[in-house]
Amino acid sequence: MNQLGAETIAIGTELLIGGRSDANSLFLADELGKLGIAVRFKSVVGDERQDIVTVIHAAVKRAQVIIMTGGLGPTVDDCTREAVAYATGHRLGRRKEALEGMMARLAQWGRIPNSAQLRQAMIPSGATVLKNPVGSAPGFCLTWKKALIICLPGVPREMEEMMRQEVVPLLRAASESSGRSFQAPISRQVFHTFGLAEADVDAKLKGLISKGVPIDLGLLASPMGVLVSLTTKGNRPVPEKNRDLLQKLASSVRSRLSDWLFAEGHDSMEAVVGRELATRGLMLAVAESCTGGLIGHRLTQVAGSSAYVDRGAVCYSNRAKTEMLGVPAELIARHGAVSKEVAAAMARGIRERANVSVGLSVTGIAGPGGGTETKPVGLVYVGLDDGTGRPIAQEFRFHGDRNAIKQRSSQAALDVLRRWLLDKALK
Repeated sequence: MNQLGAETIAIGTELLIGGRSDANSLFLADELGKLGIAVRFKSVVGDERQDIVTVIHAAVKRAQVIIMTGGLGPTVDDCTREAVAYATGHRLGRRKEALEGMMARLAQWGRIPNSAQLRQAMIPSGATVLKNPVGSAPGFCLTWKKALIICLPGVPREMEEMMRQEVVPLLRAASESSGRSFQAPISRQVFHTFGLAEADVDAKLKGLISKGVPIDLGLLASPMGVLVSLTTKGNRPVPEKNRDLLQKLASSVRSRLSDWLFAEGHDSMEAVVGRELATRGLMLAVAESCTGGLIGHRLTQVAGSSAYVDRGAVCYSNRAKTEMLGVPAELIARHGAVSKEVAAAMARGIRERANVSVGLSVTGIAGPGGGTETKPVGLVYVGLDDGTGRPIAQEFRFHGDRNAIKQRSSQAALDVLRRWLLDKALK
């Protein structure tokens, strides 16, 4: 049997005009891949009924599983229900199970549905209602022209729970009842690197995969580093020997990128650093200038971070650096606020005032203005002080817009801390 092909359709005008990015399709591709269903196409369409109808008509010609996200809410621009009904020729009607589920959820929140919210219980005839375990908008699915069309809310948390609890079991049951088995799961291993450009990562991995090997190598650059992926090809089953090959290639990736590889899978730099700090019983304090609190935010996004994060200070002005951290005004006057000397003094100042194990700092020029010939936009210094009298002050030169430079600076600071922690573990 040919492998089932899938298409994801993200609905929302805001996805087309830059207001919001579509992250749902990435999650859906991973979940479908675990079932051996390859996503062959991805569409994004605005909140216009006829446009959605056009996309549905195109999708059923090239995919057997179609998952649509978005447009199931109560507002006037939520028209996925109407579009699916019109495209497939199914009449819309209020469904008891959809209404009861929605009212029960709203009752938990102490709310009574208004007339607009009652629209959410309108489901195409012949469709199966999909329960929403965390939100009020139900989903639904129906088969049309040999394609299974699944409609889920666009809110990521709701979509993810419905995919796990409703859709995956539905797909498995459909496969068993039809006597058709899924292909082998599409396996994917992801590696996160920082400190190397995409071209340099590519050069280090040159020759990794020989011609004919049923595994794809992927690279994706972002301000957080370069993501490397190994994915078993979805057009054929993956026998045990190919799974062994995937592990062998993964080991080679680790070996070739060891100095720059900081995490695998869904792990993040802040989670890695947090575990290392917690394991060693160390407390951290952070002083930020150009990143404006981004490092502290990232660290405290990790559950349990109170075990190793003591405090953070945004010391944006020279006066703040002097008053809050004790950085000598004459040091700033002599070297400038963006300098190795000031970065080291900031790290020492925050460590001493917090009375913790290690202080981390960052100072730089995020742009778009403020740069000079000797100190251009993107120049960043990271400082680290552990009270041993051997502070670290490292220079970086980043490119991109203001947001990208701030992101890269926060990643660089955490990577300096990570490398210091690993070096400490080796001693």
